Amino acid sequence: MVGGATMYPTKNIIENAVNSNDHTTLVAAVKAAGLVETLQGKGPFTVFAPTNEAFALLPAGTVETLLKPENKSMLVGILTYHVIAGTIDSKTLVGLIKKNNGTYKTKTLNGQMLSFSVKNNAVIIQDEKGGMSKVTIADVMQSNGVIHVIDHVLLPK
Repeated sequence: MVGGATMYPTKNIIENAVNSNDHTTLVAAVKAAGLVETLQGKGPFTVFAPTNEAFALLPAGTVETLLKPENKSMLVGILTYHVIAGTIDSKTLVGLIKKNNGTYKTKTLNGQMLSFSVKNNAVIIQDEKGGMSKVTIADVMQSNGVIHVIDHVLLPK
């Protein structure tokens, strides 16, 4: 269950995300960015999905500005910064963190890096601007990957 909705592993990332009451802002952003078709594609993808509350933590007016057609490329850059090619479940992710001496870094679909660590038994993600987000719900399996719900929006350089 995510955002009051059952997540079905037989459905793709978009088919499930549209039912989550906690991800209406993310779904609106994905639509505005023209990424629906991509995230319905074969994948597989690992998506770090910020909640509506995470988007609300951004400075006032940020989301509205990003949703404007003239800011589509910036929005695409931010959204693809939340996606990694392949399926990385939490067990694999924690294993990679341990294997790499407590920090695992990987490239996102937008080409920039995210850093992962574990603190107080939670996976913490650090963006390239130094912002931090915590995985609050892990391993929401999809037909074309996995979603991990996070509590802050990650921002590329």
